[in-house]
Amino acid sequence: MSKPEPGTPVIFPVAALETARATHAVVHGPMLMGEIAKRAEARSRRGRFCTAAMARQFASSHGFPGTLSRKPRLYLDLLRRPAREFPGPRFSGRLLILNGHWRNDVPGQAAVFEARQRHRERTDLLLLFCTYWNVDPEAHRAHPELKQTSMGHACEWETSMILRLSPHLVKDHAHVAPQELATPSRPATRAWTMRDRSQAGHIGDPREASAEKRARRCCKHSRAELWSLIERMIAWDGKSWDG
Repeated sequence: MSKPEPGTPVIFPVAALETARATHAVVHGPMLMGEIAKRAEARSRRGRFCTAAMARQFASSHGFPGTLSRKPRLYLDLLRRPAREFPGPRFSGRLLILNGHWRNDVPGQAAVFEARQRHRERTDLLLLFCTYWNVDPEAHRAHPELKQTSMGHACEWETSMILRLSPHLVKDHAHVAPQELATPSRPATRAWTMRDRSQAGHIGDPREASAEKRARRCCKHSRAELWSLIERMIAWDGKSWDG
């Protein structure tokens, strides 16, 4: 592999293979994250800079048949590897771990934090962790046809995306009772499993999902905002990062 063009970031997508008993056979996996990463990469003239999506993550908190998960400690160790290795001399020192699974925030942030401490003497590193639907937390305001104001789980947003990509993986979503969206547990952070929040395995209202919503709104805005983030990484001057 030749050395990439200066400033080219490495995007490392992470997802999950899991189920929601009431609606999805498979919720995330490489399908959604792979599609989002591929479309973001397609806007670049720098060639490929996204790795393959790491699909088997920590998802045991869901606990439904068909979920594939790693133990929390093993998963954190696996996630540390790209954060350790991609700052090497053959790469630009710009890494984005792009997340597509709710429960990965804590291990993902820990991985980039530990990697930065490992390379404290370097001044050319930009190590980021981001969940794709958080790139623009106000996106719903631009799209009033969306009933939900934020991402849930197997909800209006995700179910719309799956309906567009692989509708055979969704069953009876129009007849599933809505489940209240997550509310912050401030000032504390609660450790929870899916059954603490939802016995059926979904959070939000999948009844409102449609393939058309996904095509027009659910992903389009996030892709544009994600590309804006990637452009900021490419243009980074090596001195400051306010985001």
